[in-house]
Amino acid sequence: MFWSKSKLEIPAAQDALPGRAQELPVPDRHFVNGNPLRGPFPGAVREACFGMGCFWGAERRFWELSGVFTTAVGYAGGHTPNPTYQEVCSGGTGHTEAVLVVYDPNILSYQTLLREFWEAHDPTQGMRQGNDVGTQYRSAIFYYDDEQKEAALTSRETYQRALETADYGRITTEILPAPVFYYAEDYHQQYLAKNPGGYCGLGGTGVTCTAA
Repeated sequence: MFWSKSKLEIPAAQDALPGRAQELPVPDRHFVNGNPLRGPFPGAVREACFGMGCFWGAERRFWELSGVFTTAVGYAGGHTPNPTYQEVCSGGTGHTEAVLVVYDPNILSYQTLLREFWEAHDPTQGMRQGNDVGTQYRSAIFYYDDEQKEAALTSRETYQRALETADYGRITTEILPAPVFYYAEDYHQQYLAKNPGGYCGLGGTGVTCTAA
C-alpha cells in the first residue's frame, strides 16, 4: 500500500500553509449537554487534550464520561493558525485532530481520562489509525501542567509493558506541552450526536490500561 510522503511527515514551520488570523466560528453550546464550548470555564474544572485518530469518535468517548463538563474537537500540534479541515487533511499544517476535554477533577480523575485515551485507540501506529492515514491521525497527549505531564509519562510506560505482553510494538504517542487548540468547524462539533450513523474509525487494541 502506498501513501504520499506529504501525508506521513509533519512539515517544517516555514513550509506549512499560512492559515488565517480569524478563528473558525463554532456554536456557543455543546450539542449534547448544553454547556459552553469555549472558555472561560468555571473555576473548578480543568482541561485536557488528546489526539487519537478521527476526532468524531474520540470526542464521543469523552463526552460520555461522568464528570466531563464539555468537549470540543479541533486541531493541535502544528504550525498553521486557524486551519480548516481541508488544510489539515492535506498534510500541510502539521496538526493532529484533537479533542479538548474540560472536566471536574472532583468527579473524574486525569488518570481515568488517560485510561480512556489508551484503551480507545492503537497508539503504536504512527501517522495513522487503521485505514485513516496521515499526520492528522497521529496519537498525542498535550499536557497543561507538570502533574498531567508526569501522569501521562507514567501511564505510557505502564501501557507499553502491557502492549508488549500482547505482542504490540512501540508506542508512538507524542507527549508535549499543550499548544494552541484551534476549534474545528461547526459541523465537526459533537458530530456523532448530530449524525448517529456517522463514521467512527476508532478502535482500540483490546489491551487493558492499569495506569489509573
